[in-house]
Amino acid sequence: MHFRPLSDPWRRIGCVRVAVVPGSAGTTLLCELSADGSQHRRSVKTADLAAVVAGYERGGDPGLRWVWSSGAHDYPVLLRAGTRVARCHDVALVERLLLARDGRGDEPASLAAAHARLRGEPPPAEREPETPVGGPADLQGALFESADDAAADPGATLEALIAVHADQLRRIAADEHPGRFGALAAAESAGGLAAAEMTSAGMPWRADVHDELLAGMLGPRPPAALAGTRPARLTELAGQISAALGGRPVNPDSPTQLVRALATAGVRVTSTRTAVLREIDHPAIPPLLEYKELSRLHAAHGWAWLDSWVRDGRFRPEYVVGGVVSGRWASRGGGALQIPRVLRRAVVADPGWVLVVADAAQLEPRVLAALAGDRAFAEAAAGGDLYQALASAFGGDRAKAKLALLSAMYGGAGGEAGQLLAVLRRRFPAASGYVEAAARAGEEGRVVRSVLGRTCPPPSAAWRALTEEAGDADSERDPGAGRASRARGRFTRNFVVQASAADWALVLLAALRRRLAALPGGSQGAPDGRPDPLAPHLVFFQHDEVLVHCPEALAPAVVDAVAESAAEAGQALFGRTLVRFPMTTAVVGCYADAK
Repeated sequence: MHFRPLSDPWRRIGCVRVAVVPGSAGTTLLCELSADGSQHRRSVKTADLAAVVAGYERGGDPGLRWVWSSGAHDYPVLLRAGTRVARCHDVALVERLLLARDGRGDEPASLAAAHARLRGEPPPAEREPETPVGGPADLQGALFESADDAAADPGATLEALIAVHADQLRRIAADEHPGRFGALAAAESAGGLAAAEMTSAGMPWRADVHDELLAGMLGPRPPAALAGTRPARLTELAGQISAALGGRPVNPDSPTQLVRALATAGVRVTSTRTAVLREIDHPAIPPLLEYKELSRLHAAHGWAWLDSWVRDGRFRPEYVVGGVVSGRWASRGGGALQIPRVLRRAVVADPGWVLVVADAAQLEPRVLAALAGDRAFAEAAAGGDLYQALASAFGGDRAKAKLALLSAMYGGAGGEAGQLLAVLRRRFPAASGYVEAAARAGEEGRVVRSVLGRTCPPPSAAWRALTEEAGDADSERDPGAGRASRARGRFTRNFVVQASAADWALVLLAALRRRLAALPGGSQGAPDGRPDPLAPHLVFFQHDEVLVHCPEALAPAVVDAVAESAAEAGQALFGRTLVRFPMTTAVVGCYADAK
């Protein structure tokens, strides 16, 4: 049936939400919702979801928001059809935020689980998404197939989606700071859109350059029939290690053999970790350290990785939005957030295009300055190099200023760090007091929250059992209780800063995504609502760093968009503050040239 876009009376409501449920045989159910999440009109079925969505998006309603169970499942279908959306409410991502806030972060966050809890039933186990054997090339199709499987009864799934979404809106409204938590839910959902778009676009990756880099470090690629053998350089280093340890063959990949061989050579170690080996003076150590470094590269980003993850000149990882409790992202396969510096030489812009590489300078210390409202600290954070600005408090020594600040955020207090911390407390009492209050909360078993309300996990039952005072006054407290309390204090001390920095980065990403869409060729300026393939687009996001792939002529506009988005993120989170969040930006043809 023909699906008509929004009517004028509906537009006056000012908060347009449309629930979307993929069905079987390529059909989709859609239903317009009221501002409180309840059903506003009867549902309709469409076989051309992309056309319907593009029609809504062309309407330009600033409140339009798509409601779906999981953007990771549903959005790739639209992207394959060339259609992007401006905003969404991702039920799975928002449910995870709400569960964490309520101290239930270990429970499943799927639509099925949320609906079961809403009905007072035990939630079903959550299936972990699997990357197809062929790598990411088939990822989007597989995700949508799993969504179809889950929607065997689209009508029932739509009812569940509407009910859970309305319940989430009520739970957000009941938060201590509903405006901030609502902003967090919106930003997390926007992050889901950006993640799917980056997977769809892919990071430009030169497979030939990657192969040359590997060959230069590891030797020629072993033939396919000998794929399980060591590359030539690793074989050579293994021989050098064995020779230096007396001549008997030693497997460098076996810690047990290495420890035994080193002991025979008169060197006693408890582990073969790199930090331990670097303290040892023995002829076997240099080749062993080189072997470990190259072996990690070969295992994590070698030829097998190249075959699995790079297709048609693009690396397409699957990002996990909020995959870390602090709100930082993770990735499912491909090691997207751990690209070795040596391989950044393979990240090369297309001909006529450039990469705009931008990262926030000293983000977490600046976030602390804004969180604490410490005027002296904020004045120092208003300029360029924050550590240099603080150096005057430490006799002009920038290194000491950096150590003191990092110790305040991460809990180091031994040796020189303790003395420097005392100086920091005297000069910047509000900033020091902020993180120390968070540490005390953790030590007392309480939870802490980021600036937008992301909540840390509560202490485990085992932690409480260990740290609680015994009922018998004559009994002695477990000696490990103090260590456990201090460890949790260090965690919460860092959480308030790192999670708030993750909030800032997420808002930056959402703002930048919106600005890129408004540039020439972006979806906001296109007559059919679909982005031009020659438009600037995000291709990478990691903690406080973004990469935009864009035509060379648009690079200045993208650089401006990055700076404006950083300023917007600071204003949105902290209001009027002296703290500035400068972005170090480089326009390069190759990622490796940015730093």
